[in-house]
Amino acid sequence: MKKEIKAQAKEILRLAKNYGVEQNLLFATTFERYQTQLQILDELKTTIESDGFFVDKTYVKGETNLYSHPAVTQFNRTTDSANKTVVTLMKIITTLRDRQNGDEKDPLLEILSGQSK
Repeated sequence: MKKEIKAQAKEILRLAKNYGVEQNLLFATTFERYQTQLQILDELKTTIESDGFFVDKTYVKGETNLYSHPAVTQFNRTTDSANKTVVTLMKIITTLRDRQNGDEKDPLLEILSGQSK
C-alpha cells in the first residue's frame, strides 16, 4: 500500500504541475501536511494491528481495567484531520486552476477524491 500511496502522490504532483499550482505555497504546504498525516496513519495502524484495539491499565493497587488503545483515538483524530486536509487541497486546486473546461473531468480532483484508478 505504501508504494500505491507514493505513486498517487507523484501523480497528484504531476497533475498539479499541469495546473500550475505545485509551486503555490498553500498547495505545497498542505500537500506536505497530507503526506505526513498519511505516514502517521500508517504507523498508528501498524501499532493497533500489533497491540490490538484494547489495552490493560494496571493501577498502583494492582487493579486492572480494559481500555481502548490510545492509538485508536489518535488514528480517528488523524483520519478526520487528513480528510479535512484533502478538502482543503481540493479547494486550493479548484480556486487556482484556470484552464478547466466546464464539463471536462478533472483528473487531479478525481485522484484526490479517490475516484481515479
